[in-house]
Amino acid sequence: MTDALGPLRDVPMEVSVEIGRTSMRLADVYGIAVGQVIELDRAVGAPVDILANDKVLIARGEVVEVDDEYGVRVTEVVGGSGGAEPG
Repeated sequence: MTDALGPLRDVPMEVSVEIGRTSMRLADVYGIAVGQVIELDRAVGAPVDILANDKVLIARGEVVEVDDEYGVRVTEVVGGSGGAEPG
């Protein structure tokens, strides 16, 4: 079987994790202060989205701690050829 991706396998991609989103008025954005808490649209413990190039949803997972840094344990790989929009 021929590898359809071939040389594309070595193309670097940025992978990011989104823990949630919110909408704010411009005045509120300019008023952000140190120590302020910004509420997001996801509950604690809810799966986080794993995105390729900030656009394509490739997987979901849970936040974990690895040697005093954050990591993500993949719990679901999103199927399909083009992925899905984050939500």
